[in-house]
Amino acid sequence: MDNIKYDDVVIRDAVVEILKEIQPALELHRGGAELASVQDGRVEIKLKGACDGCAMSSFTFGMMVDSEIKKRVPEVKEIIYA
Repeated sequence: MDNIKYDDVVIRDAVVEILKEIQPALELHRGGAELASVQDGRVEIKLKGACDGCAMSSFTFGMMVDSEIKKRVPEVKEIIYA
């Protein structure tokens, strides 16, 4: 844990909680998301199931996930989807 910054731990915990809250809505469409990594305020989220490759995923994640993370975790500098 020597290379992990305190802020990244706080960000990770908050983003995991947000994804848990949003997961039921994503599962309705046979999709999902999980936190892949956090480094220097940069959050990488892995799309799962039907969300991976879906043409509407950028809209869904922009409206649901990005907005919620940015509202509740202002320390996040960037959100990337993989």
